[in-house]
Amino acid sequence: VQLQASGGGLVQPGGSLRLSCAASAASGFTLDYYTVGWFRQAPGKEREGVSCISSSDGSTYYSDSVKGRFTISRDNAKNTVYLQMNSLKPEDTAVYYCAIVYGESICTIHGMDMWGKGTQVTVSS
Repeated sequence: VQLQASGGGLVQPGGSLRLSCAASAASGFTLDYYTVGWFRQAPGKEREGVSCISSSDGSTYYSDSVKGRFTISRDNAKNTVYLQMNSLKPEDTAVYYCAIVYGESICTIHGMDMWGKGTQVTVSS
C-alpha cells in the first residue's frame, strides 16, 4: 500500500486548501477497513495530530486548534480521504501527513500502521 498526500501550497491567511490522501495498492485493497489520520509538523516542532476519521461509522476527531475550520471526509470508492482547510492561519503552516491504521482506532502518532509522504502547506501574506 502506498499513501500519497497532495493539495498543499501557498495560501494567504483566511484562505482555503483541500488536501487529499490517496491510497493505492494491489487489486482488492480498500481503504474502508482503515482509520485515517492527518498529522502536521511545523519547523522546529513535534508532529501533532490534526484530524482523524474512523473506519466504521466515519466518526471524526479534530484537534482544538483546527476545530470549526477543518473538515475531514472520506470517499471509500476512490480510496481517498480529504482534509478541507478553511480560514487558514499562519500557525497552520506545516508539512501535512496522512497515515492509516487498520480497523476501528484512534489516531496516535505511534499507533499508525503506515505513513505517506507529506505535503507542504504555507499560510502567508
